[in-house]
Amino acid sequence: MNTPPAGRTGAWRHFCALAVGTMLAMGAGLYLFIVTVDPWDALPYSPPLARIPVTSNARYTMPALARNPRFDSVVLGTSTSRLMQPAILDRALGGHFLDMAMNSASPWEQGRLLDAFLRTHPAPRTVMIGVDAAWCHERPGSLTSPNRPWPEWMYGHPAWRGYLHMASLYALQEAANQFLWLAGHKAQRFGTDGYASFVPPDSRYDPARVAAIFARWAPPDNTPAPPGMARTPPASMRLLDSMLARIPASTLKILWFPPASATLHGTAGSVAAARLQACRLGVRALAARTPGTFALDFNHDSALTENRDSFWDPLHYRIPVARRLMTDIATAVKDGRAPDPALDILYAPPMR
Repeated sequence: MNTPPAGRTGAWRHFCALAVGTMLAMGAGLYLFIVTVDPWDALPYSPPLARIPVTSNARYTMPALARNPRFDSVVLGTSTSRLMQPAILDRALGGHFLDMAMNSASPWEQGRLLDAFLRTHPAPRTVMIGVDAAWCHERPGSLTSPNRPWPEWMYGHPAWRGYLHMASLYALQEAANQFLWLAGHKAQRFGTDGYASFVPPDSRYDPARVAAIFARWAPPDNTPAPPGMARTPPASMRLLDSMLARIPASTLKILWFPPASATLHGTAGSVAAARLQACRLGVRALAARTPGTFALDFNHDSALTENRDSFWDPLHYRIPVARRLMTDIATAVKDGRAPDPALDILYAPPMR
């Protein structure tokens, strides 16, 4: 067997040591970059930079916003609550709102978001919870698990644990996005109050395109409902009840049904119609036994929900509709009356 010359062996060892050392140095440099930028404002010893939400999965951005002391009120829900604009709610209801609604947020996730907010704001002024299909149409795991990647280490765990989760390509990507914004090379996409319009500008509304979307949408379950289904609240009401129990009695609580197209309500006597009615009854009962709680329903057959021009698709309404809803909610809360046929007041607490 031929033995490599000693000089060649030494050169190879030197190359390997240099390569390993270079990789370790680069890795350490990238890790130092990530924890210094701290893309999700989650680390206890990072510099106090003026960070903004940069991650499209809001599950990573909400914990930092929930800790911000400037907020005293919160909106929870799925995408059907995302158009509730804090700047408008502040004027309409008073206080300083944070919109923590997220795309496809399961009821379990909404409960965890509420807890994150309550840790810093134990006596909030107002809590709004949007009750839509996520609550009324139960899906496997929706009451016990997240619908999208969930950074558990950000929710109720010691902040130092975040350092264990920063050595990832995802953290590097988001640190780069945060750094580009800090350096003035990236536009802000998500608001520091949690709000961001996810629908196109209303000037681009195209009825023909919307009609095509409606035509492709899956129809509701119009099979006959089993006896008693419309009078049996879903199991999700137990989770909603426990959330309400964690909110002080002094807090104004608004449970509201965002409007969806009447095409999703189902025919009379159908499973879809019974499911929605059972949800209404459950929410109304919760509001009636929880101090300071309103139950407001926009998701019933009305001129609003029967007009396709109110929506971008069967679930998501337009910006002018969102403004109308916020005005109606404020009037119902302040005056105890429904100013709009689109709104049914399921329950209103006695006026103070």
